[in-house]
Amino acid sequence: MSDVTPVVGAAAPDGGSRAWLVMIGSFLCNGLIFGLINTYSVIYSRLHKDLEADQVPDASSKAALVGSLAIGTTFFLSPIAGILTDKIGVRLTTFLGGLLAFVGLFSSSYLTHKVEALYLTYGVMFGIGASLAYTPSLVILGHYFQKYLGLVNGFVTAGSSIFTIVMPHFIDLLLRNLELPSTLRCLSLFMAALMVIAPLFKPITPSKNVKLEKSEFKSLLNAGIWKEKRYVIWATVIPIALFGYFVPYVYMVEFVQTRFPDEDGKILVTCLGLTSGLGRIIFGKIADNPRVDRIFLQQLSFVCIGVLTMLMTVTHKFFILELIALGMGLFDGCFISLLGPIAFDLCGQSGAGQAIGFLLGFCSLPLTIGPPLAGMIYDHTKSYTLPFL
Repeated sequence: MSDVTPVVGAAAPDGGSRAWLVMIGSFLCNGLIFGLINTYSVIYSRLHKDLEADQVPDASSKAALVGSLAIGTTFFLSPIAGILTDKIGVRLTTFLGGLLAFVGLFSSSYLTHKVEALYLTYGVMFGIGASLAYTPSLVILGHYFQKYLGLVNGFVTAGSSIFTIVMPHFIDLLLRNLELPSTLRCLSLFMAALMVIAPLFKPITPSKNVKLEKSEFKSLLNAGIWKEKRYVIWATVIPIALFGYFVPYVYMVEFVQTRFPDEDGKILVTCLGLTSGLGRIIFGKIADNPRVDRIFLQQLSFVCIGVLTMLMTVTHKFFILELIALGMGLFDGCFISLLGPIAFDLCGQSGAGQAIGFLLGFCSLPLTIGPPLAGMIYDHTKSYTLPFL
């Protein structure tokens, strides 16, 4: 299964049975990984109860930290995933990711009453595995698609939205019929499926007249991406914008409880998930138009999300809040689906792996810091108006 990411030289086929299998495999990778990460709140609820029954001090924060470590590790180690994708290959990196994620969840099933151990197995080990499997699943798409890369990325990243809608109900069904340990064992099988998907991600062999220079492997980092000024600016601006990006997603349910106590805030989360998946496909298709500037389209989505977030603080009708959530999800889909295509546009096929990896790594800081900072502001003001602004 050993292979390396080939240099530019072989044209993307933009179709064919293998290309469609790669697309489906990437869809499943995205769905399985983020479907589980995004629905940790269901597992958190049961873990929290079990820890309280064991009289563990600070059970709430400790149970929450397990999930926070998982998502933080997933993004923080994306640069390493990008480097490994270049050095040992897309398939092997994905396989190792699936293996680590499987071992992390399976071993966690025996440690549900030892929260400190869960920090390592669920938080770190599963997070590393998710990171190693996720980045290659985006990189491989550029080897098989060029003309339809935006649409394909939209379809693939929609996997996380679809699985996020379905997974909470599935996990809840498992928890109602099984204990938490057995549930984690069942979920570990989904991560084992990543190892089965990995062999599909075979990069297209470069043309025979393209020679791979040994010097390309002497350096661990691809210095070329840092010489591309547009990538440096893009990779700097995106994390800055993300400081406030995730805040409404974290506090939306509590915001509804304070503003509309008779309404169910989870409805807004469902609205976000539905239109986010739709937006990834719609804007992915739009981005395939040669006359469309993908970076501008992504910037426009950020502006729209920001405006809609501010409008949340002034609305007094819940149905308007639902419309706002639908709009936010739509533009969220635009932002997510264009990450891969823009990386390929700016850095090419040979640099896209590390370009995506480092961007996701940079994003881990604001995604981790932003919500707690907003929470501190709320603690002092007892209002979500300022945090949402």
